[in-house]
Amino acid sequence: MAAKLRKGDKVVMLSGKDKGKEGVIASVDPKAGKAIVDGLNMAIRHTRQSQNEQGGRLPKALPVDLSNLALLDSNGKATRVGFRMENDKKVRFAKTTGETV
Repeated sequence: MAAKLRKGDKVVMLSGKDKGKEGVIASVDPKAGKAIVDGLNMAIRHTRQSQNEQGGRLPKALPVDLSNLALLDSNGKATRVGFRMENDKKVRFAKTTGETV
């Protein structure tokens, strides 16, 4: 199945503690159906100091289920993603505005 959300997409969180917040997808795991979004679903990771890195309490973005994310269209609103053929090429488009993503 084609990926509706990809790395670099600007998305909004639909549910959870960060509901309504926006961010950019850093990575996607299609097999697990999860994505890591910069600045969303943050947790504190306690790390030990090493020779080349400072230890302490470091914030880390945890994976979010793809069903809890929605793509932002050009108007800044959440939209669903559709697929259509343009010049023998499959492209994604925003369902609210009809623009290609």
